[in-house]
Order: sequence, then structure tokens, then C-alpha cells
Amino acid sequence: MTRSLLIVTLWLCAASQAEAQQHQHGQSPYAGLEGREIKALSEEQLQQLRNGEGMTLALPAELNQYPGPRHVLELAQELALSLKQQDQVRGIEQAMRAKAIALGTAIIEKERHLDQAFAKRLITDDALRELTREIARLQADLRYTHLSAHLDVRHVLTEQQILKYDELRGYRKASPSR
Repeated sequence: MTRSLLIVTLWLCAASQAEAQQHQHGQSPYAGLEGREIKALSEEQLQQLRNGEGMTLALPAELNQYPGPRHVLELAQELALSLKQQDQVRGIEQAMRAKAIALGTAIIEKERHLDQAFAKRLITDDALRELTREIARLQADLRYTHLSAHLDVRHVLTEQQILKYDELRGYRKASPSR
């Protein structure tokens, strides 16, 4: 066995043993999260919800030739967007972002309410069912908001622009020059 392979093997064994000891002593992967403002949401998730960001909610569209408005605007020059197209996409992006921010704010408030109900030992089965349904509905509306913006943008672009977008975003290889 080479020396580097021996070192890697020993390191993996030590890491595996440390992980086993951590679980043996009851250490949870959630340890350290108890100080979060809202237990179910990281700081990054809170910021993304507050900013109306996509958070990969629209991947089925993005990866199936339905470009996202923000990225289309970022690539406007490379896609040779007309001024009219830019205005249309900008309008789609602004409407989507405004709705996403409102929904994100509502999700944060419902998650805060859920967290506080557990923290204060005031949660009931009925309240739990209602809060989780409301959060799920808001999350579905947020996802719809992002996906529908991709759908709207596709109607603004030409097929060539969509192909170029996919190429620029790394979803497909560049066409060979003629």
C-alpha cells in the first residue's frame, strides 16, 4: 500500500470512528440549531424568502428550456434582446418578485407562529393542522409564482434565444460554427 493511500485510509477510519462516537453519545445533526430565530428556517432561507429569490423552486422550468426572468435580464446583451423584450421580461420579473416577497414574508410569519406555539407549549392538534396546511399552501403559491414567471418569459423569447440561453447557462453544448 502506498503511503498516501495508507494516510487516506487511516483518515477515513478516524473520521468514521469520530462520527460513530458522536452518534453513540446522542449528538444530533440538529445540535446548534436551537438558537435560530425560526427553527425550521436558516438565515440564508430567511434572506431568500425576504428577497423573493428562486431557491431552486423553478428548476423543472429552468432545466427544460423555460428561462428565468432574472437570468434572461442578466444575459440580455448576449441573447440580443430587443428593448421591447427587455421591458416585457423586466415587467415579468418585477411582478414575480413583488408577489414572491409578499409570499415569503407570509411564510416567515406562519413559520414564526408555528415555532412560537411549540416553544410556548401552546400548540394543539387543530392549530398544528391549520398552520401546516397554510404554510404548505403559501409554499405552493410561491413555487407557482416562480414557475409561472418562467412560463411567461418563454413566450417573450425566440427559440434561438432559448437555445442560446441554455448554452450560456451551461445546460447544453455550443453549436458548431457553420
